Amino acid sequence: MPEADVSKKEKNYHADIPQKTEGFFLKGAGSLDWGMKNRLSRIFNPETGKTVMLAIDHGYFQGPTTGLERIDLNIVPLMPQADALMMTRGILRTTVPPSITKPIVMRCSGGPSILKELSNEHLAVDIEDAIRMNVAAITLQVFIGGEFESRSVHNMTRLVDMGMKYGIPTMAVTAVGKDMVRDAKYFRLACRMCAELGAQIVKTYYVPEGFETITSSCPVPIVMAGGKKLPELDALTMAYNAVQQGASGVDMGRNIFQSTAPKAMMTAVTKVVHENMKPKDALDLFKTLKNEKK
Repeated sequence: MPEADVSKKEKNYHADIPQKTEGFFLKGAGSLDWGMKNRLSRIFNPETGKTVMLAIDHGYFQGPTTGLERIDLNIVPLMPQADALMMTRGILRTTVPPSITKPIVMRCSGGPSILKELSNEHLAVDIEDAIRMNVAAITLQVFIGGEFESRSVHNMTRLVDMGMKYGIPTMAVTAVGKDMVRDAKYFRLACRMCAELGAQIVKTYYVPEGFETITSSCPVPIVMAGGKKLPELDALTMAYNAVQQGASGVDMGRNIFQSTAPKAMMTAVTKVVHENMKPKDALDLFKTLKNEKK
């Protein structure tokens, strides 16, 4: 039998103080379920509202990308520095130590290789397998304007529906094909469509003109895609500008793991995203950390 509550102290229910109804720090997430918010709080730092994801999923369509030839040697040592890790289930199961506690954003689309039409994708991961792997979010490409646009949008809505059943957020990645214009008008369209159809996070590319119109017109957090490898100062400047113009963080891959000093670059990007460090100061930090390793 449980013991009776026999405390002599008078109970205080604070009836004069209404219970505070907490909001939520991420845009557009206030009405989501507790489990969904909890997973988002693992991906995004609740103190800053930002994230630095490390994207290493490139091999799902282009094989052993430069810098990703040996993920066990080149990438696993970087993982503790990231807020979240974006990858495929194959790499997670074969290469990532289970002791890594960083939230996983799992690539769930696939099909064609770099040799074919990339927009011809299908869903490639069952939601039950994502649950088995304890992922924090699920993600896929959405090819607005691509040859198989409707299929990719349908893939996304199916993934959103499956994620909603189990409290797992979906991140839609706005893919850009060879013939698509990379400007604010296009990304406003693509990002808004993804959010309107249920994605809880949108990953998209930075554009120097009008990026703030993309973030402001999208009702869910936008994470900036790192894109192709740039000189370190250019990459840090792009990350800084994106965050200053409304992005809720970055999802970088090549600009980190193809850097001459990936750990130093990871630290510099984190300072830019979470502490608003100016790009030139972040570059100086990068150089200092790089030289310390020599």
